[in-house]
Amino acid sequence: MRRRSVLIITAASAAAAGALMLRNPKPGVGSGPAVGIQPAAAATVTLPVKAEHPATLSGRRYPLIPESAAETAALLAAVEIALRDPATPPDELPELGHQQQVIYRVLSADPGRADPVVALLPPRWRSVAERHLAARREFLRMSRGRGPSTLPAWRIIQPEPAEQLLSHYRKAEAATGIEWEVLAAVNLVETGMGRIDGVSVANAQGPMQFLPTTWAEAGIGKGDIRNPEDAIQAAARYLVRRGGLKDIRRGLWGYNNSDYYGRAVLLYASLMKEDPRAYYGLYHWEIHFNANAGDLWLPVGYSQLRSIDVQDYLRANPSSRSPNR
Repeated sequence: MRRRSVLIITAASAAAAGALMLRNPKPGVGSGPAVGIQPAAAATVTLPVKAEHPATLSGRRYPLIPESAAETAALLAAVEIALRDPATPPDELPELGHQQQVIYRVLSADPGRADPVVALLPPRWRSVAERHLAARREFLRMSRGRGPSTLPAWRIIQPEPAEQLLSHYRKAEAATGIEWEVLAAVNLVETGMGRIDGVSVANAQGPMQFLPTTWAEAGIGKGDIRNPEDAIQAAARYLVRRGGLKDIRRGLWGYNNSDYYGRAVLLYASLMKEDPRAYYGLYHWEIHFNANAGDLWLPVGYSQLRSIDVQDYLRANPSSRSPNR
């Protein structure tokens, strides 16, 4: 194992809480403003990297999680602050968002590892972490058992810019009354805010995963089922039709007949309601697939016309395999 240097920016208010703000030097494609606390001073910190772990064609690597609870808590607090800081360069947001996502995915599957990390977080981030972990665990309950041995016939594409998607969510809220944070959370859990371009096993399509029969209902689908703006507006109309204005949980049950699903969506929405800048972290989450070989990262550029055996895929794309235990 070798170590790489990254720049950490301390913020005055963050220092009081014992937190740091991460600066990640790896390049990425960012969009939307960075958000959070203004930096006061800079220091250098090192993050562990497995030198032997391969990179993607674009040069990115699967995020690594520290072994110790204290190091993980410090890293997580730093990432949460940086994702909200307006001084964070946009091209650093993809790596920060992916790091955040992988920390929560790893911890959610291992409560014994997660609990000490959460206990060590500054109070500002403890509730944030608890909700992230609770949301992820709802989805783990939906998919109990060993992961599949094949990967889906998807294309993973770059989503529309963060600000453009945000304008779609807010337009839908203005037209229907369904809160934009709920729509963003649905878009996140359905297709990673539009990263997944494919058809589900139930024949659901587009960034909001509509069945063609539902899209064809009078007053629901207008325009193109695969167009993000059209699909987001349709999702808001559908949630209204299913009772979402009176009880959003009822509306979400109509969207996906699962209490687990509804609770997870509302947990993610609550993070954005509490701090709208949390949206920019979620926007930069990548597509992960829980297979029989572990939590595989399917980066932008993944493209399969038909399902593929997991081991065949990993032989050609070893960068997708997790380096975390």
